[in-house]
Amino acid sequence: MPDLFSPFTLKDVTLRNRIAMSPMTMYNSVDGRLDDYHVSYLGARAAGGFGLVFGEQMAITPDGRTTTSCAGIWSDDQIEGHARVCAIIERMGGVPAIQLGHTGRKGSELPPHRGTNDEGTWKQLPPDHPDGWTCVAPSAIPYGGGGHVYPVHALTVDEIKALHRAYADAARRALDAGYKWLEMHYAHGYLGASFFSPLANQRDDQYGGSLENRARFHLEALDAVRAVWPEKYPLTMRLGSDDLNAAGTQFDDAVVAIGWMKEHGLDLADLSLGFNTDEMTDPPFNEPAFMVERANRVRREVGIPVAASWNLGVPQTANRVIAEEQIDLVMLGRPALANPHWPIWAARELGHDSPFSLVPEDWRWWLQNFRGHQDSIGWPKPAPADVPTTALADNDAGAPGQKAA
Repeated sequence: MPDLFSPFTLKDVTLRNRIAMSPMTMYNSVDGRLDDYHVSYLGARAAGGFGLVFGEQMAITPDGRTTTSCAGIWSDDQIEGHARVCAIIERMGGVPAIQLGHTGRKGSELPPHRGTNDEGTWKQLPPDHPDGWTCVAPSAIPYGGGGHVYPVHALTVDEIKALHRAYADAARRALDAGYKWLEMHYAHGYLGASFFSPLANQRDDQYGGSLENRARFHLEALDAVRAVWPEKYPLTMRLGSDDLNAAGTQFDDAVVAIGWMKEHGLDLADLSLGFNTDEMTDPPFNEPAFMVERANRVRREVGIPVAASWNLGVPQTANRVIAEEQIDLVMLGRPALANPHWPIWAARELGHDSPFSLVPEDWRWWLQNFRGHQDSIGWPKPAPADVPTTALADNDAGAPGQKAA
């Protein structure tokens, strides 16, 4: 029976445990580049014991960013920063992972820590703003919520094909940089999620209408990436599998589409929500582990490994969903921001024989061997065994549409 600290092998890549740091937008790039900030931030999480470490969604084109402060991999000039990040993650024992994506109609934003709109949500900048641009989408339908009201450009078929080439070019750069795991971002109201949802996709050509047509963008993007991404390395996908809206993406359709994606080279499905609208029925954002049941259905019915995020930051909960083989990987967002050594803390909470086996060897020696009072080295005592898991709950994702999901 696996547990949170069991190795996980997918293709030729073995993770030292089942704990992954989820991609999170950090708004700390200049011209899309990764720099010392990202080396420090991501290297610390690898040193803290995370088996798989993602940066943020990496835009495949400049207008695929959320803001002008977001990272990307649309130019060869950006490879060097990515290579530095990959090197530090591997040096600290983790596997470097990249998520490729395009924000679609949710782009052209002001970083949220710099201001919000009257609704208290993300502030979209007009196309004529120095840091703004005209967003693209499957259909000329603005997102609407959160002040996303400016006109969007409906992509032509030729522009869609160009985006697929951009995915492939980005994957080639990712390989050159040293990444060993590649994920496609088809969730959270971004471009892939928009093509999949009837709320955003009202095309009448081969990319709209039927489920097969609405999934065509995803399958062709997977084909383009798989053609340049080595078979020995995992190719995964985060899918917006449910809009929680009767007129939007339905989970039953997502299960079918993931089966098609598996036939096109998909190795693992990372399940999340669609976020193609703010009008959701009974959103479960305060419920622990609410995506796990959906992910497990995909695991059973499609026969593909799965990952899930959302409210899995309680060690006992995270360990249980792995031990019960409901999912294969736990994706952590905000817990990874709050505690770069979350895996080590979780190991102690769960009674692991050697929590410090997760840190680099030189640190481990000092923590395990130097004399002193054990409770004085900076780690809290494990929680009492009789404390209910729900009493310890702490979200690993935020409010609807929040980037740190």
